Amino acid sequence: MFGNRRKQGRSLHLVLLLPFLLLNTYPVKAQAPDTVAGIPVNYDEDKVGKYQLPDPLLLANGEKVDNADTWYEQRRPELLELFKEFQFGRAPEPPADLKYNVFDKGTVTHDGTAVRKQVTVYFSSEENEPSMELLIYLPAEATAPVPILFTPSFLANSTRVNDPGVKRGHIWNREQERVPAPEKSNFGELDVQQFISRGIGIATVYYGDIEPDFEGGYQHGVRGLYREQGQNQRRPDEWGAISAWAWGLSRAMDYFETDRDIDAARVALMGISRLGKTVLWAAARDQRFAAVIASCSGEGGAALSRRNYGETVAHLTAPSRYPYQFAPNYQVFAEHVNQLPVDGNLLLSLIAPRPLLLQTGNEDLWSDPRGEFLAAADAARVYRLLGEQGLGTDQWPSAGNPVFGTISYFMHEGGHGTLPTDWEIFLKFLEKHLVN
Repeated sequence: MFGNRRKQGRSLHLVLLLPFLLLNTYPVKAQAPDTVAGIPVNYDEDKVGKYQLPDPLLLANGEKVDNADTWYEQRRPELLELFKEFQFGRAPEPPADLKYNVFDKGTVTHDGTAVRKQVTVYFSSEENEPSMELLIYLPAEATAPVPILFTPSFLANSTRVNDPGVKRGHIWNREQERVPAPEKSNFGELDVQQFISRGIGIATVYYGDIEPDFEGGYQHGVRGLYREQGQNQRRPDEWGAISAWAWGLSRAMDYFETDRDIDAARVALMGISRLGKTVLWAAARDQRFAAVIASCSGEGGAALSRRNYGETVAHLTAPSRYPYQFAPNYQVFAEHVNQLPVDGNLLLSLIAPRPLLLQTGNEDLWSDPRGEFLAAADAARVYRLLGEQGLGTDQWPSAGNPVFGTISYFMHEGGHGTLPTDWEIFLKFLEKHLVN
């Protein structure tokens, strides 16, 4: 997950090394191990091996998809079902008793340039059950509903920003206890002003509000609300933590649709690492999200599982690592990845024709930046079928050279996560697709 711990890594902005400290994660490049969880790791392109990707434009019955109607009515639903059954698991419908408490209805902040809102989203009628806190900043001078970037975070809202008016949150610590969030973070803060100055709102939520990120965390999160009484084992296609976090993001969208100051048709998602996987799956499931920025989503996200490079399905689902984040069926393919019915190219295809930006790092070998590009190149065929440009190139760009298409790709010089310089790329992407 978070890997580059040199001086450059300590200055990471927004993606932060906190999960590296709390979770069992692994580094990249100079510190890359030969094995993880007892499983060998390959970083040699010559040892990737031969593979054949599942075709996003081929129906299960063998017929080709050659028009938009067939994509939307047949192939897209087929792919969604495959991901639900074999990778992320099946999530429930929205609760009928979802409710909101807008306890901060609009406080002027940031020297009069922004308006802050804070909202508690209750996932059930019982207020002592799991709920999430949304933090929203909108341009104060806006005269019409504005687009927003919505980014789930590894930090509580109160730690994420420098704003004493934000309600102090809680986090899950390494002892798996829910404790008050620290007042300050050593890992950087969200720069609200850079969005507000461009006419874009910014919203965030602590992912642990939706569900804690550890084995057994379902007991304290949204999955626990839907667990059958007396159920001791997960069903093969039962949702994992990533699907739970994605489900929570859709519940935030339910709120955004009620807020007259937010243009719910222009809400973009942005997430990093496991939250990069989360935003990809959230947008695949929920077409209300208008655009996606996925940072270093790697294996289980944008990268190709069939490439034996960096992290693999076997590494992800090893008992000591993250099997709880996925449906149990996913682990079945750990040693038979070429038989897995889904892959990163299909996941990206499910976002078509909406704008998508993949950001990665040339030192983040663990997340396979080339594999992410190859997945995007294949998914571009679906974008073109639906009348969009797609990626616009089949040549893997070098670090520091962004490719701006409907599918955009940017690889920075460095490791896992997001650097301060990446944010200008993100803003250009958002301006192109959500503002202009």
